[in-house]
Amino acid sequence: MGEHVEALAELEGWRTEGFAARVHYRGADDRYSIEFYEPSECVLYWKVKDDGETAVPVGRDTVPDPLRTRIREDLSEASIDPDVERRVL
Repeated sequence: MGEHVEALAELEGWRTEGFAARVHYRGADDRYSIEFYEPSECVLYWKVKDDGETAVPVGRDTVPDPLRTRIREDLSEASIDPDVERRVL
């Protein structure tokens, strides 16, 4: 586990799995799983279906701005450049 993943794990809701950190958010109608991968310094967004078990990757432009802002704030708090949230894979 890297130092950035460890730093995210200290924030509310974040969990780690090896070289990745994950957090889940629920909006008014949608649920998302967000993952940060330290080796590639990238953020992936997954939309969780109603069954709570199935998730599909989604583009950043489909994710509500308040959630993206929150993720950038969390990254910054963990001493990660928040611009990695905008990185295109």
